[in-house]
Amino acid sequence: MDDFCRTWSPRLLSVLRIMTALLFLQHGTAKFFGFPRVAMFDNLQILSLLGAAGVLELVGGVLILIGLFTRPVAFILSGFMAIAYFMAHAPQDFYPLLNQGELAVLYCFVFLYFSVAGGGEWSVDAARQAA
Repeated sequence: MDDFCRTWSPRLLSVLRIMTALLFLQHGTAKFFGFPRVAMFDNLQILSLLGAAGVLELVGGVLILIGLFTRPVAFILSGFMAIAYFMAHAPQDFYPLLNQGELAVLYCFVFLYFSVAGGGEWSVDAARQAA
């Protein structure tokens, strides 16, 4: 069992990173490309707070997806999600279940984990280290 875990742990880290990035990236694509369409993002101004968030979601999402500069990008995104939680969700209610902040908290801590663990075996970072 230890051999199995040792073999698959870095690979599953990569799977977690890829799936997290794909889910996170949707927020950026919805804001800038209208896909998937979210009505509140119609007429989004790039120089607004939501526009800046969209840039982080789009650029950061792509970098996390491919596993390039995973640690510093994940650290920035973790902080971004903490700020998003405290600005948008926490003022509504103390409990994340009631303030719809569960996803922001989860992204915050998953990105914090990536900032320490790296991108895993299937990442550009790992390929660059091997070369």
